[in-house]
Amino acid sequence: MKSAPQQIGFQRCNRRVRANKHSRLIALMLGLVFVTQVQADVRQQAKRMHDRLAGIPPSAAVLDDMSAALSRGEVRAAAYIAMDDPAFYNVTLKNWITPWTNEEGDVFAPLNDYTATVIGIVRDDVDFREILFADLIYTATADNGIPISGIPNYSNSNNDHYLALDAQSVDLKRVLHATKQSSLIGLPSEATAGVMTTRAAAKAYFKDGTNRAMLRFTLINHLCTDLEGLKDTSRAPDRIRQDVSRSPGGDSRIFNNSCVGCHAGMDPLAQAFAYYNYQYDVNADPEGERGSIQYHAAGQVDAQTGSRVQGKYRINSNNFPYGFVTDNDDWANYWREGLNKNLGWDTNLPAQGSGAKSMGQELASSQQFAECQVKKVFENVCLRSPQDATDRAELAAITQEFQQSGYQLKQVFADTAAYCKGE
Repeated sequence: MKSAPQQIGFQRCNRRVRANKHSRLIALMLGLVFVTQVQADVRQQAKRMHDRLAGIPPSAAVLDDMSAALSRGEVRAAAYIAMDDPAFYNVTLKNWITPWTNEEGDVFAPLNDYTATVIGIVRDDVDFREILFADLIYTATADNGIPISGIPNYSNSNNDHYLALDAQSVDLKRVLHATKQSSLIGLPSEATAGVMTTRAAAKAYFKDGTNRAMLRFTLINHLCTDLEGLKDTSRAPDRIRQDVSRSPGGDSRIFNNSCVGCHAGMDPLAQAFAYYNYQYDVNADPEGERGSIQYHAAGQVDAQTGSRVQGKYRINSNNFPYGFVTDNDDWANYWREGLNKNLGWDTNLPAQGSGAKSMGQELASSQQFAECQVKKVFENVCLRSPQDATDRAELAAITQEFQQSGYQLKQVFADTAAYCKGE
């Protein structure tokens, strides 16, 4: 029989053993809860990434694959699994790109050669800068290169090819194939300039007007800035066309303090489009649904200008007869100096050239072009604008990776989805 002190010590020892067992049990239970929570968080993040990238929920198998990739720390791989879904192309990219193809920024506009070409460039990991200068267009054909049943061939005088693809909800990831734009649209290769010389862009921005719209909306859509953001009254006004009054309303101060700020830089660049037009029957087809892009090749002479320059470059020439007279498609970038030098122009390129192709290269090679694409993807995937220093630092890192990896836009979508997966 134990003595009283021994009995007390034995009881204390038992209590400590029981307490230690209880503590280990609690720790084990907490660990299981933590692991379960981590697994749940990973699956939630995988689902969120898929929802944001593909626009639809993932299947159970895809969710398992994405979750496994995230658990291994392979975040970009998880995003690429999501982007393998056809909805990434038919829904996410289509809705993202379509507003660029019309002045209204209408996301519900029908599929067209502009949208399809950008989708194809993203899918194929083509250098994204080529959207502004490549001899490239994407049309739909079967894998063996023959037309798809029920889908009319591409035509430069209508949008029926893409309307049929849209109506039948054809898998764009599978059917889009690249071909030379010059082989379909009737332009010489040197006159092609990526999406700027697609039929859809011509209908939207070369139709009527003075062709300045093509430059303006290219800046809005691909450099993320309108003309107001580029206004610089310190630039020389020597290339401003005749149609711009130097005394609007009888007050020259308006021109000197406002108009010149945009036109001094815009008009020399828009001269690159001097040979282009959108031709249609204004009476029988006032909306231009059956029109086509027109280009004055070497040897063609416009009756109004006496040169290859389209007659629209002489519209309202009496507004200021002493203004600049466009006689060719030579362009110059006056924004390389002054306030807009901070757009990050590529100093390895000349600041001037001839035609839309070289001008497109000038725009696409700027730092602003790269930053714009990343910002647009961020807003599309994260469903918000960048808000703080952390967001801005992430955008800078993704932009740098975008430039160093050959301007592959899918990678931008993947890295952005990875950043926002916890939101």
